[in-house]
Amino acid sequence: MNIFVCAKQVPDTNEIKIDPVTNTLIRKGVPSILNTYDSFALEQALRLKDKNPDTKIVVISMGPSQAEAMLRDCLAVGADKAYLVTDRKFGGSDTLATSYILSSAIRAVAEKEGEPDLIMCGLQAIDGDTGQVGPELAEHLDLPQVTYAYTLELNDEGVKVLQEVDGGARNVQSSLPALVTFTKYGDEELRYPKIKDKLKAKKAEIGQITFADLENVIDPTKIGLKGSPTRVKKSYTPSVIKDGIIFEGMGAEEAANKLVEALIDKKLI
Repeated sequence: MNIFVCAKQVPDTNEIKIDPVTNTLIRKGVPSILNTYDSFALEQALRLKDKNPDTKIVVISMGPSQAEAMLRDCLAVGADKAYLVTDRKFGGSDTLATSYILSSAIRAVAEKEGEPDLIMCGLQAIDGDTGQVGPELAEHLDLPQVTYAYTLELNDEGVKVLQEVDGGARNVQSSLPALVTFTKYGDEELRYPKIKDKLKAKKAEIGQITFADLENVIDPTKIGLKGSPTRVKKSYTPSVIKDGIIFEGMGAEEAANKLVEALIDKKLI
């Protein structure tokens, strides 16, 4: 079993800053973490490996060089290989451009590591919340996809996925190879690394894929800011205006009547 896990290093949501000119995230100097949803995907891959020790897990990330630290954390918990897709020409890519670049990178990694049986992604990134890269990646690679997955297990037909739906969950069967995006299931979290594995991960080689490695298979007009059809008009933190009325010194029935009158005056009911 060969599993590729797509992981993204994201800024800590408590420290996010926006460039007022480009309307893109300022990552320099901001603490970064492994995207939460991607950690759920990685944990599910590791559980498959627990049951099938011959499974190989390859983690792929697109981002700046500092994302190597996050990839080493992935290696420390049990991933076997890690690749960083990085180049200034990739900067500013929206979800469509990102998925296009990643699809080309995955094909390049597959030439070295073998074709993936499963590609596992987080449902969405906590710095964008679009939930688009995984499904777009499946389209670029012409793979069946299952989104909003809780867990999965292998069977004779391929893979059975427990998928979140409104009001509950359902089982979805898919052939392999396939792409699956994961959300959180119960209180499950990514396992903690052992000290010896953290030390080993610090010395591990992180493969790099740049524009030069893909220039023969990638269209430069479809990457970066210029190749991104999405345009962010404005990014800002909405102001919170607290304006309330407190009814005091009266009984519950009178207070309720006053509330209804106030809502009617403001044409809210």
